[in-house]
Parts: sequence; structure tokens; C-alpha cells
Amino acid sequence: MIEKNNSVVAVSGLHKSFHGNHVLQGVDLQIAPQELTVLIGPSGCGKSTFLRCLNCLEIFDQGKISISGIHLERSSSHAPLDSQFHAKVRELRTSVGMVFQSFNLFPHLTALENVMKAPMVVKGAPQEQAEATARQLLEKVGLGTHVHHYPTQLSGGQQQRAAIARALAMAPKVMLYDEPTSALDPGLVDEVLLVMQKLNDEGMTQIVVTHEMRFARDVADKIVYFESGQVVEVAPPEEMFSSPKDERTRKFLKCFL
Repeated sequence: MIEKNNSVVAVSGLHKSFHGNHVLQGVDLQIAPQELTVLIGPSGCGKSTFLRCLNCLEIFDQGKISISGIHLERSSSHAPLDSQFHAKVRELRTSVGMVFQSFNLFPHLTALENVMKAPMVVKGAPQEQAEATARQLLEKVGLGTHVHHYPTQLSGGQQQRAAIARALAMAPKVMLYDEPTSALDPGLVDEVLLVMQKLNDEGMTQIVVTHEMRFARDVADKIVYFESGQVVEVAPPEEMFSSPKDERTRKFLKCFL
């Protein structure tokens, strides 16, 4: 068992390669319930690949993942992916919400329809129930008056907030964000970060890949520094920013301080 009693996410010895490029090189990480964890590090260091492995958008080559009681394990990239493994992947994906750099909303559906779709298709939720939940979630992210707007009628920040509502509609145990503000104009960044901060206040477990160091410093419970496919350092924000232990961490953060 790799899942500690106080961990909703536990990862051990995670490896992933693409065409001979060893992107993740034995990542170990535990994340407690209700914790907001920010992953930082230089571009290409494996942060986004790590997130995509957590919800099995990328199938990891080797290691163990445990999320909210669902356990996945592979001994090597040659290990067969049987029906039991795929069943666990489907179960895991219903427990993990994902918000991407690009908003990925269906352009032909309104904000309300975008948020309703997954619960109806994946979970078989009745339309009336799905609509009521979608309206509540769009209200939560500040889009209560935009439910009938199509994505082209929304700003980038509004589209990303709708994408967060869509992920929340599946009632996930964990929310993952891959550079959720990097495609936004600077003036729209805060409106998305405020939604994430509100979810943190409500106790949602969140893992965020971001270059927004102010958000990392002010809101994160824990910061993880990645480099060359490995976890170099894990610390609370005040410790990470004031006295990082590893020279690689210090060199990276010097650019932001």
C-alpha cells in the first residue's frame, strides 16, 4: 500500500517516457485531503506529464498511483493493460477533474449545456438534475448570468471558469489544473485564480501547475519543485520562497524574486 492514511493522492516510483525521452524519472509524492499543491519548475521538466498521468490521459510506464482509494500499478512499460486496469482508469477519471491550458469547451453548446453534458453522458444523470447542478456551479464561478452564452460570447477568463464548473459537475475528489491561466490576458488571470482560491477555502483537493508565483506564495499549502522529471524539493510556501534547501530550487526561484 502506498496510500498513507492522510493522503488522498499517493504516487510512488512513477516513470514515463516518450520515444526514448525519459520524462518522469521515479516521482514520489503524497498529497493530503483539502490541500492545494502547486507544481513549479522550468518548462519541459515533466509537470504537465505528471498531471496527465494522474488522470491517465497518459498511461504511466512504471510505478504506483493511488487516488481516493483507487489503486493503479505497473511494473514496466511492457506490462499488459488488461480489462481490470482499464476499468480502474475509468473509475479514477470520475474522481479526478481536469482543467487545461486551452478551455476545450464545446463551441456549439452554451455554458449551461457544456457543464450538463458529462454528468448526463458519463453518469446517466437526469437532465433536470444535471441542469440544476450546472446552474449552481456556474453561479459559484460567477457565471450565473451567462448560462445561455456560447463560448465565443465569453471572455477567456469566463471560458476558463466555465471549464472549472464543467470539471466540478462530475463531483471530483481531486481537481487538476495544467497552466490554467497561461492562455489568458493578464487582466483576466485573477478572476480564475479567485475561483480556485474559493474552492480551496471550501476544502477541495487541488493540484496546480502554474507559473503564477504570487498565487503559489499566497494560496498554496504546499509547493513542489520539479526538475528533469524528478521532485527536487517539497515545502510550504513560506519555506520554499524564503529558504529553499536545494541549489536548483534557489536558482529557479531567483528569476521570480
